[in-house]
Amino acid sequence: MRLENSLYQDDLAAACGLPLPWEKLRGKTVMMTGASGTIGTFLADVLMEKNRTEELGITFLAVGRNEARAKERFAPYWESPLFRFISHDVSTPWTEEAAPNYIIHAAGNSHPRAFSQDPVGTITSNVFGLYHLLNLAAARRAERVLFLSSGEIYGQNRYQAASFSEGEMGYIDCNTLRAGYPESKRVAESLCQAYIKAEGLDTVTARLCRIYGPTMPENDSKVFAQFAKNTLRGENIVLKSAGTQYFSYCYAADAVSALLTILLCGKTGEAYNVADPNSSITLKDLAQLFADTSGTAVVFELPDEVERLGFSVADRAILNTEKLEQLGWRARIGIGDGVSRTIGILIEEGLA
Repeated sequence: MRLENSLYQDDLAAACGLPLPWEKLRGKTVMMTGASGTIGTFLADVLMEKNRTEELGITFLAVGRNEARAKERFAPYWESPLFRFISHDVSTPWTEEAAPNYIIHAAGNSHPRAFSQDPVGTITSNVFGLYHLLNLAAARRAERVLFLSSGEIYGQNRYQAASFSEGEMGYIDCNTLRAGYPESKRVAESLCQAYIKAEGLDTVTARLCRIYGPTMPENDSKVFAQFAKNTLRGENIVLKSAGTQYFSYCYAADAVSALLTILLCGKTGEAYNVADPNSSITLKDLAQLFADTSGTAVVFELPDEVERLGFSVADRAILNTEKLEQLGWRARIGIGDGVSRTIGILIEEGLA
């Protein structure tokens, strides 16, 4: 149903109309791990739409562990010869005979509850998942690997810098359960550099801020997803902190346009911040945006122990996107519009 929504169609048209070297993908195979997630779902829709309108012949290999969920997400393409689902746990070696030209590693735990409930899987999907994919890329002579890292690698902004550029780092206390996520992302980025040197691979990295949009999975426990669920149920918006945390956000369609820009135009070995410069907002102001949308109130509630263990200790993480913008990318949907579009699309999908 999302493909029939006018707002979603507008997002798709904007992404498909990007002035990118799309010819690089003609007749090629793109493999993506974590394909059923917020980003992968929209990326698949973009690539399949390009196939429909321009006959690019891009084959999309969607890698995941939950076939039932993937079949629901990708129902319009499930029988297409240009789409294939591969059931695989990325933390294990590959036996699949796929020969992808481009590989995008997006699999892994990416929300707070998963960080605390599956801390080992959080680390192994980032490090071993990428390790096995890089070996596959080397064996199959893939043209490029795009690793989806996180703005969380910057850690705590102890010096209260206005924003983080790619060459700057904040503080992470590695001797905590929660550190498994950002530290494993840091290691994975270093692994990319090692494979560039040792195997001559072409890898690029995207450091994502907090991504949101109508393709968020049902089990997403990130704060934006929780606020959206409150809104769809007509409930008050539940804030589980003072809400002073100040973060960068980016609408999923804009994040995908950034990833396509990095994949097709980025420089080998470089990392690029992905965020919307016009969507930096405190948590309490974000909560109020949702409350205004639904006509409800913001209420405060203490987190349970599992939630608390998964929360980031960073209180300011604004990503500088000048490097990405030099490739020609610009965000399109600001945070206010993004909230209303997300809720509007989800309501039309019958999730209210």
